[in-house]
Amino acid sequence: MSTDTNSPFRTKTVEQSIRDTEEPEHALKKSLSAWDLTVFGVGVIIGTGIFVLTGIAARNNAGPATSLAFVAAGVVCALAALCYAEFASTVPVAGSAYTFSYASIGELPAWIIGWDLVLEFALGTAVVAVGWSGYVRHLMNTNLGWDMPVALSGPDAGGSFDLLAFLLVLALTAILVIGTKLSARITAIVVAIKVTVVLLVIIAGLFFIKSANYAPFVPPAQPQPEGVSGWKAPLVQLLFGYEPTNFGVMGIFTAASLVFFAFIGFDVVATAAEETKNPQRDMPRGILGSLLICTVLYVAVTLVVTGMQKYTEMSPTAPLAEAFKSVNQPFFAGAISLGASVGLITVCMILLLGQTRVFFAMSRDGLLPRVFSVTHPKYRTPYRATVLLGVVIAIVAGFTSLENLAELVNIGTLFAFVVVALGVIILRRTRPDLHRAFRTPWVPFIPILSIAASLWLMLNLPAETWARFGIWMVIGIIVYFAYSRRNSRLGRLGAEAKY
Repeated sequence: MSTDTNSPFRTKTVEQSIRDTEEPEHALKKSLSAWDLTVFGVGVIIGTGIFVLTGIAARNNAGPATSLAFVAAGVVCALAALCYAEFASTVPVAGSAYTFSYASIGELPAWIIGWDLVLEFALGTAVVAVGWSGYVRHLMNTNLGWDMPVALSGPDAGGSFDLLAFLLVLALTAILVIGTKLSARITAIVVAIKVTVVLLVIIAGLFFIKSANYAPFVPPAQPQPEGVSGWKAPLVQLLFGYEPTNFGVMGIFTAASLVFFAFIGFDVVATAAEETKNPQRDMPRGILGSLLICTVLYVAVTLVVTGMQKYTEMSPTAPLAEAFKSVNQPFFAGAISLGASVGLITVCMILLLGQTRVFFAMSRDGLLPRVFSVTHPKYRTPYRATVLLGVVIAIVAGFTSLENLAELVNIGTLFAFVVVALGVIILRRTRPDLHRAFRTPWVPFIPILSIAASLWLMLNLPAETWARFGIWMVIGIIVYFAYSRRNSRLGRLGAEAKY
């Protein structure tokens, strides 16, 4: 920790972070319970991953052992969740990993992680909105015979503007401006529908499992297809000459790097710490509870669908629905498609919620213009930041064909995991006096294990993903030294006098 107000590693104390939440113009309304947080977590985690990635990972990487890949990815997230839970209960302030880093490592690392989260949540929101639009267009065509005009169907469908994705983001922006509690109620309803669909898959699918489809449970290892080289190759291959395989034991870890995207979202729960009634008690429950529920559901669904249909025949786009079609159950296939389209709404909304809270926290600290940290006089929400980001993301979702962005979102999330785990170790040493309602067990062993596991999954991502991530980080560092460092409240007011 540095108290030098000119140092880019100057830190903001936990006490001052909490005091900042009490400023009337920059305070958020406390309205969320442990149940709301768990619902948020389940709402954002169960989405694209379970409805799409299951088929891709099973068909291309791990076969029936994809269930073990979900376990491996879940373990990595659980290690990070233990670190997030300690920080969120100790520093109950909006901003998640950004705020935690500011209190433990310093301003520049906090800015870097905040800049990273802005990219992660923005791209995640846009990608999910475009995916939702595709599901809705398919349902309209299949069940009602309606077709969206090609020009308004988005670049992925040969058009120029995705009207449905654009309108979805704007509608969710309006809901988030009105209030977090309202969004929690809507999320609860949609999550109930989504979990019902998942349970339907598990229970109904049990009657159509064929044991022969599980043989072999771990298919023999195969080299990855030729052409996966250069910038397309995993970084671990370029650095160490290790060549990841499809199938076999190592194929499980290759699949884990892919299905990790299915768990993205539990860290969004931490961004709502400031709006939680009793964050010291409820934050750990919300973070760990939502992760546990989703891991169990993921493993169960994967075991069922790979038992219903041979992994070599699974659909890479709609594996759950196609598994039921393969056993002549069109009703269940339709119900799953409907559940997927409805479920993606909450994923989009909660990613947008996380985006606005990180942006709000950075603005309140002066690292972004302070005008965006003013809350609405009636709703007590960061309405300016929400409207700005909502409109920008809506435009991105409407005009952009977003391909191969899951890896970029993955690397951003894993990077946040590394920083949070490192922050737990540092803050334990520098501020042992802090009251910690939840304590990560076996420090520093668990945080170090979390860092190692996250770095391993990062190394399994393509080199071009690292290059894009590096470019975004360089832009962020330029912005920091050109604007944020000079306008930082911590720097302007002086660490000794104010903090």
